[in-house]
Order: sequence, then C-alpha cells, then structure tokens
Amino acid sequence: MTVEQTLPDARPVEAQVRPDLTTLIVYFGALIAMFMATIDMQIVVTALPTIAGELGNLHLFGWVGAAYLLSTAAVSPFYGKLGDMYGRKNVVLTAIGLFLLGSLVCGMAWSMESLIAARVLQGIGGGGLMVSAFAMIGELFSPRDRAKYQGHSSAVFALSSVLGPLAGGYITSLFGWRWVFLVNLPIGIIVLAVLAFAMRSRFNEKRHRIDYLGGVLLAAGTTAIVYWGYHVLDPSGPDLITFALPLLALVAITLFVMVERRAEEPIVPLRLFGDSTVSIVSGVSLVAGTVTLGMFFYFALYMQTLTGLSPAEVGFLFLPASLTSMVISIVAGRVIAATGRYKWMPVVAMAIGGFLMLGFVLTNQHTPIWVLATMMAVFGISMGLQFQVLIVAIQAAAPLQDIGAVTSLITQARTLGASLGLALNGAVMIWALNRQTAELPADAAALLPGGLNGLTPHLASSLPGAIREVVLDHYSSGFNVMFIWVAALYFVAMGLTLLLEDKEIPKRG
Repeated sequence: MTVEQTLPDARPVEAQVRPDLTTLIVYFGALIAMFMATIDMQIVVTALPTIAGELGNLHLFGWVGAAYLLSTAAVSPFYGKLGDMYGRKNVVLTAIGLFLLGSLVCGMAWSMESLIAARVLQGIGGGGLMVSAFAMIGELFSPRDRAKYQGHSSAVFALSSVLGPLAGGYITSLFGWRWVFLVNLPIGIIVLAVLAFAMRSRFNEKRHRIDYLGGVLLAAGTTAIVYWGYHVLDPSGPDLITFALPLLALVAITLFVMVERRAEEPIVPLRLFGDSTVSIVSGVSLVAGTVTLGMFFYFALYMQTLTGLSPAEVGFLFLPASLTSMVISIVAGRVIAATGRYKWMPVVAMAIGGFLMLGFVLTNQHTPIWVLATMMAVFGISMGLQFQVLIVAIQAAAPLQDIGAVTSLITQARTLGASLGLALNGAVMIWALNRQTAELPADAAALLPGGLNGLTPHLASSLPGAIREVVLDHYSSGFNVMFIWVAALYFVAMGLTLLLEDKEIPKRG
C-alpha cells in the first residue's frame, strides 16, 4: 500500500501538507519586505512640496520619484537571476541592507541632489525586495498553492500603492518629511533579522558565469524607456532627448537579444519565450502597468479638479480600490488553488477595466462622490483579478530554476508599463485638452493663461460660477479622450489574454 492510499480521503500527499511555521515566517517576512519596497514608490508624492520647500531646487523634485523607479527597473533582472544561481537568502538580505542604507541617507539628506542620489541607492535595494519576495513565494509553495499565497502578496502590493500618498501626507504632517524614509529602519531591521535566521542557505558548488553585459544592456534599455516616460511630459516641450531616448532603448534591447543568444547563463533566458504563456503574460503585464499603475496620477488630478476636494480627501477615494483589490486578490488566489484554472480571471479583469473607462466618459463635475468611490472600487476589482493571477501563470509556466528570471521579467514589464502609461496617457490628455482650450469662449480663455493644461484645482475653484461650469465641461471632455484611449488598451490586453491556453495548474511541482 502506498502512502497516498493510507490517507483518509486518498488525495495526494502534497494536497494535504500544510506549511510549517518556518515557511510561514519567511512568507510573512517577504510580504513585509515587499510592502516597504512598493509603498516607497508612492509615499513621497504628498511629501514632495514640503521637501522642496526645505531643500530648495524645486525643478528637481520630480526626480525624487523618478530616481527610485529608474533604479528599481534597472536592477530587477540581476536580482532574479542571482537568486536563481546562488539561492534567494543572500540576495534578499543584500537587497534589504541596501534599501535600509538608502532610507537612512534619504532621511539625512542635506540637499535635493543628495536626496536623489540616496533614492537611487534605495531603489537598487527596493528592486531586489520586490523580485525576491515574489520569487521566494514561488519557491516556498507548490504550483497550485502559490496562487493562494500570491493572492495575499498582490493584495499587499495594491494596498501599498494606494496607501502610499495618504501615509506620506500624514507622516509629513505629524513627524516631518524625513520620517517618510526613516520609518523603514526599525521595520526593515526586524525583517532582516527574521529572514537571516529563518531562511535556509543554498550551498552550490557549481561556478556560475554572470551575464553582466546582458544585464547592463537590459538596464540601459529599461532606464531609457522609464526616463523617457518622465521626460516626455516636461512642460518645456519636446527636445533632442525626447527623440533620442526611444532610439537608445531600441539599440540597447537589440544588442541585449544578440548577447543573450550567446551567453552561457543569460540573465533572461530567451528560451523561456518559447512558452506562449510567458510571452503573452509578459505582454499583458506591460499593458496592465500602463492602464493601472500608469493611471493613478491622472485619476487623482481629474477627481480633485472636478470635485474641489483636498488632496487628502481625494486620497480617501482611492481606499475603495485598495479594499476591493485586496479582497478579490485573496479570493482569486483561493479559487485558483482549489480549481487550478486562471485564464478567465485576467480576461474578465480587462473587460471590467475597459468598460469602466468608458463609464468615466459619462462623469463630470456633477457626478456624486459616492459614484466616483464606487467606480474606484470596481477599478480595484479589475486590479485584483489580474496582478497575482499573471504572476501565478508565468511562474507555473517556468521551470523552478528560472522562477527568479520570470518573476523579474513580469516585475520589469509592469514598471515599464507604468512609465509608458505616465507618458502615453498624459500625451493623449495634453493633446485633447489643447483642442478643448481652442474651443473655450473668449471670457473663459482670458482667465486661463495656461489653457486647460494649466488648470489647477485651486484655480478651478476660484473661477466665477458660470465660467467655472463651462471650463469644467471642456476639461472633462478632454479627459474623456484619454479614458477612451485607455479603454482601447484594456480591450487589447483582453484580446491577448484570450490567446492564453486554458491550462490547469498542477498541484505538484
């Protein structure tokens, strides 16, 4: 009689094994590490005005956020591959150490330039935390169970992304902007100690050849794209850099592919793209970053200008998205763990997102606050049905030894998508608002020297009643063009997800 036959319900052994205490400790350590890394992408948004007021050089304040995103995107492939080669423990501990050092220097910054440099260091660690956390979960649990535990990780990712601006504002008001960064230290030290004692080290006698050239080329291409995403919205208008960066990215990625074909241990094994799931999920993740993470800024701008609410009050409108995303992520993970099926989830997610954007076309300055809050809750449902599902799908399609590589691939695709969303969605918005500015009555145009693109929430609230109605009508019409554009991207992503094979994730792995 086999071991499986001695079990009461005759299910495979793997189906009944529960994670031990050490596994759960490592898992929760990974979640906290991920939370620290992701919340630092958004937490500085509401602290930036105060930071710029104290450190000066207001024209550089945008780089406080861009520096973190640039360095995070550039180093992700290195962390994924090094973890596959040498084990996840030393890699994640190094990432935490760099992140904490960067946080300390950020909190001690004496100028805007020093703060930006410290954010680069912090991002180098943060990129390793995100990739390593998702990869650790992929290694800790069997393919089917990953869905359940990745559901919690994606809930953490969504929660940190939405709570970041709110937390940054309150910490700055209560303790000062430096604590936006210094608060990471006590939490990070505890996580560092827990993972150092709880995680097992992998002893590997094989000598590896790290693909430095491929990594540098991929980092160069990624950095060029992310930088372009920020630079293209520069109010001074397009310049040589605007057109040179896409060319640089194209050259770097072309050379990267050539190098990877010859590399003994490529940093991103191109053979992985032979699996249609890896290729499709990577493409979907790129578009998903554009229509989700790349839309947070524009949602806040749109709702604050139309409603006249304060930044803190608009921040609360994002809470429904956070809550529904958390709940749906957890529920979706458990459904996948029980059934092994996942394809329908991203298809539904993209459909919901597309129709939601078309719903935003019907909103204006008279739309009740509760309707906007409900729409943001629906936005969270769309996020919850796609983020962790795509990670589960790509990890299930890859061999265990490549978990880190595919995890860094999807993480980088999302980062690139967020940057492209910031640029492309913004470019569509600016174009549409310029057209609407030309249609404004003369008396309204006279009060807007910068046109509708220069309309701020404060300026909108100070306009006379009748003129304000006209201006906001044209303003929402301009945003409608962007919403239709984003809806089209959602439906493109839905078409890609329909191409996924309807596989059942195995329980064993």
